[in-house]
Amino acid sequence: MRRTDIAIAGGGLAGSTAAAMLGRAGINAVLIDNHDVYPPDFRSEKIVDSQIPILHRTGLADAVLAQATPEQEVWIARFGHVVERRRHSQHNILYDTLVNTVRSLIPSSTEFIHGKVAAITTGSDRQTIILSNGEEISSRLIILANGLNTGLRANLGMRSEIVSPCHSISIGLDLEPLGRASFEFPSLTYYSEAVGDRIAYLTLFPIGSTMRANLFVYRGMQDPWFRSFRQAPRDNLFAALPALHRLTGDVAAAGPVKVRPVDLYVTEGHRRAGLVLVGDAFSTSCPAAGTGVDKVLTDVERLCNVHIPRWLASPGMGEEKIAAFYDDPVKRLCDDWSTAQAYFMRSLTIDSSIAWRTRRWGRFFGQLGVGTFREVRDRLAPRSSPRGDTAAVGGG
Repeated sequence: MRRTDIAIAGGGLAGSTAAAMLGRAGINAVLIDNHDVYPPDFRSEKIVDSQIPILHRTGLADAVLAQATPEQEVWIARFGHVVERRRHSQHNILYDTLVNTVRSLIPSSTEFIHGKVAAITTGSDRQTIILSNGEEISSRLIILANGLNTGLRANLGMRSEIVSPCHSISIGLDLEPLGRASFEFPSLTYYSEAVGDRIAYLTLFPIGSTMRANLFVYRGMQDPWFRSFRQAPRDNLFAALPALHRLTGDVAAAGPVKVRPVDLYVTEGHRRAGLVLVGDAFSTSCPAAGTGVDKVLTDVERLCNVHIPRWLASPGMGEEKIAAFYDDPVKRLCDDWSTAQAYFMRSLTIDSSIAWRTRRWGRFFGQLGVGTFREVRDRLAPRSSPRGDTAAVGGG
């Protein structure tokens, strides 16, 4: 039987980040996953300004950002018109590239075990993992980071309470311009033109030399619209967002169309000795709200930087120790914010009440006002500062 302090089940972003952080901190850990190299995945991530500080706290920021495509400006548009050219710092990366980059930062002292976890037993002192090949691993703590796979949690008596079934559906594909070398915009976020579209927004952003398109919609998974979209993505995209053509020109889909529904759920019965859940294993987030990276990094950063060092400093791994992680105010604030954003984006998109219609128009005119102000300010800035120093005009 192998013995370790920490056994991590699941090698996605949460598990791989935990393995890298613990290994670099000199904590004895093993990572267990069924894939030596994380396989290609249609998902992509945008690492935005607000997420970079927590990424730095993991100690992995420099290597991750070096593999991402930097972006400095996004055009915000609706009804075929750009309402704001927003300057920002964002880094775009495919999910599998992100995970494999993080895995490359796991030190050799942290063992990677290629295998599948078949069973788990827990207690107040030592935990046991049994792999599908019969091998056993004993650890003081198990980090369960196996994402949407509910089998192990069910075997432990945990239950996923679905609070919003098929909350949103993400569509991912690559687009290329027809009749020209590139798109005019560096990056584009295009909002729905009508409530009946049930589309939150389309986002186009570069990853390497490819323009990635993510479309977020609120429909039932059995809606025939999805089959039609898979068969003719270009035609259905312009049918749903007809004025989009003014900004993109004609386009073609490059490669397959991927569709992924998301249930919002929270795992119940998770407070138990010797085992802690992180990321989607604990609760899911809505991709349309864009809070997934925040949630995973917050979970792992608090667990590995704050709680695990404290837990290992004294004997045992009882439920009272584990509870400190779930009750962590930083984690709880992030979880609550993520859930609130998921429902906010859905209501902002499909709620037809007067209150939400007013909110949608207020958001549109607010963005238009900010965009107009910045455009006027930027035009006047060189005139008001003959030496080219625009600091007096204000920041972006």
